[in-house]
Amino acid sequence: MANIISLGGLQVASRDELGQAMAGGCTASSCGTKAGPADMDPAIWAKVKDHPCYSEEAHHYFARMHVSVAPACNIQCNYCNRKYDCANESRPGVVSERLTPEQAARKVLAVAAEVPQLSVLGIAGPGDAAYDWKKTKATFDRVQSQLPDIKLCLSSNGLAMPDHVEEIVAMNIDHVTLTINTLDPEVGAKIYPWVFFRGKRHEGVEGAAILLARQMEALDMLVARGVLVKVNSVLIPGINDAGMVELNREVKARGAFLHNIMPLISDPAHGTHFGLTGQRGPTAAELRAVQDQCGDGANLMKHCRQCRADAVGMLGEDRGQEFTLDKLPETIAEDGEEKRAAYRDWVARERADRRAATEAAQAEAAALAAPPMRVAVCTKGGGRINQHFGHATEFQIYEVDASGVRFLTHRRADNYCVGGHGESDRLTEIVRTLDGVPVVLCARIGEGPRARMAEAGIEVIDACAMDYIETALLDLYADRNRSPDRGALSA
Repeated sequence: MANIISLGGLQVASRDELGQAMAGGCTASSCGTKAGPADMDPAIWAKVKDHPCYSEEAHHYFARMHVSVAPACNIQCNYCNRKYDCANESRPGVVSERLTPEQAARKVLAVAAEVPQLSVLGIAGPGDAAYDWKKTKATFDRVQSQLPDIKLCLSSNGLAMPDHVEEIVAMNIDHVTLTINTLDPEVGAKIYPWVFFRGKRHEGVEGAAILLARQMEALDMLVARGVLVKVNSVLIPGINDAGMVELNREVKARGAFLHNIMPLISDPAHGTHFGLTGQRGPTAAELRAVQDQCGDGANLMKHCRQCRADAVGMLGEDRGQEFTLDKLPETIAEDGEEKRAAYRDWVARERADRRAATEAAQAEAAALAAPPMRVAVCTKGGGRINQHFGHATEFQIYEVDASGVRFLTHRRADNYCVGGHGESDRLTEIVRTLDGVPVVLCARIGEGPRARMAEAGIEVIDACAMDYIETALLDLYADRNRSPDRGALSA
């Protein structure tokens, strides 16, 4: 009897059928290869290939989950207000429930049994994972003993991190995120009212200087021991934006793997100091300008979703409310490991097929000389154009030219269809969200919204449904620059 594998309610009878059900199967002759990108060390690729935060490609295929076991924090940030029992805000520091290590481990087991895409367990608070270390370590120990195939990672402000680096290495945790917002203690004093270190509260410049020294020490220690470090920086206009390029160069020089420059979330309703005092976040153009200025520094992460401290699922989605403690099953299925292995086998084949298809499309586009084209994509994951325009809650923005395809950012938008009917005011908001992006690729769209978007100067194309994102973009670019009448993709 064939093994039955369930993925999101869809049952298939084999690993091959799993792949076909997800994305139409694998047709490249190179299927089965696990080779990574040509420009990346194989050892590094092995660490990041399944981590959705450390690899832009991986975020199309793999899910993460955070467990909220570390509520205590040793610093105060002017952009932070940790909220509990909150299901309506999507930002760091927010959780629906705080968990003990025992509860967290049970929750991870339940999610791992139901979500084959799960590859990473992270602890990102809602306080600081390194400061609340006993709970963090107890959670990781329990999960690691039962789910050895799940990667472990944690996020920290860095103040307590040097005290636990040796334990982190011993536990085979090879991904750590450090939040470092500035190299200047004077600027730091505007971001952090106080830090609590060695049993004493330190305020202003003194506290910021202690924090910075510990952050640099943590970064150096982790890199020296082979741990991949992602540095998160919150971009705060008028406060730390002028020093972001220098920070980017410094963390690169110290060996950081990625730098994630993310926008300040500043809404008075969130109750943060910055929100209540009118400190604004950066515009999309300001964020992009700073990222462009960092082109010669550390590699940038541009697909971050600034997740809650209890997020579950693919980046861009949050299934956390499906897995609250009161909804966990009494008996957890025992076939989760088999499902995850089958899914990872499919991803390896799919990646090979996707790369082969992209290389073929790139060869044709490379001969063209035309300006870059910016395109928005509706996708549910898998690296394919597989989402209805009306169901998109975000658009992934790409730029394509003769040199290839580059992911730029994502833009959030409320989905247009509600209960099967489109809402006009939401469509107006989507038009605003897509400002500067003249083309959208999606799996389907109704004629009404298509016409409305066209009136706004945005062309929506659904002729590429289920195609790989990169190949569709390259084909579109080649088509537009070969044919004055815009060619087949416009049909």
